[in-house]
Amino acid sequence: MSRQGKIVWARWSVSLGLAGLLEAACRLGFVPKLQVIPPSEMIAAMVELLQTEEVLDNVVQTFSTVGLAFGSAVVCGFVLGAIFHGLPRVRRAIDPLLASYYSVPIFVFYPLLVALFGLNSMPLIAIGFLAAVPAMLIATLLGLDRVPPVLRRVARMHRLGWGRTAALVILPAALPNLFQGVKLSLAYAFIGVIAGEFILSPGGLGYSIAFAYESFENRTMYGLMLFVLLSAVLVNALLSSWESRLLRRRGRG
Repeated sequence: MSRQGKIVWARWSVSLGLAGLLEAACRLGFVPKLQVIPPSEMIAAMVELLQTEEVLDNVVQTFSTVGLAFGSAVVCGFVLGAIFHGLPRVRRAIDPLLASYYSVPIFVFYPLLVALFGLNSMPLIAIGFLAAVPAMLIATLLGLDRVPPVLRRVARMHRLGWGRTAALVILPAALPNLFQGVKLSLAYAFIGVIAGEFILSPGGLGYSIAFAYESFENRTMYGLMLFVLLSAVLVNALLSSWESRLLRRRGRG
């Protein structure tokens, strides 16, 4: 088994072990069911909820919002990062802003976003976008910074044009950092949208979790929370697998 495979198995073993401990603690009464239900009941509740039309509508609403926020953040973050990398003075001016960006809660801008876009899904998309775009922008800057200068010189020696240099030399060299930015952007988009729905939205998975919490419906709350957690982990695992495959192909090339 490869080193990466051993790491994956270790992570799953630890996760399953902790879930087993929580199951035992709940079943034996060490943890009151009014506070936390056993993981097996969370799974059962999740399966039941995913068979209802209301929850499926909320899933579609949340995932479409996350997808729009994530996709736009990745594209804009990459483009802005490439532009700022070529403008050192502008980059020096925005570096303090990027360093302190996450110190200000993005939700404070929600009234302004509602005034601009109205009471629809656009404010939530904007919140997810604003949460995710700096991660991709910073990752792009770091990736372009770490492209070895010798690769650019080799491209000039072979008289490659700007487009071929970017596609064949710069992007492959910056790929590890770019993928880190993509994964972080996905995480921040999820957090921004779910938290926005939890606090501000009249629909979506975040709203359903908040409503279940206020109604003391623990089964519903934990079932939906487990679904959100598993969805985020699955998507992140797919991105990591794709990243590993691309890096192996680049190494063989």
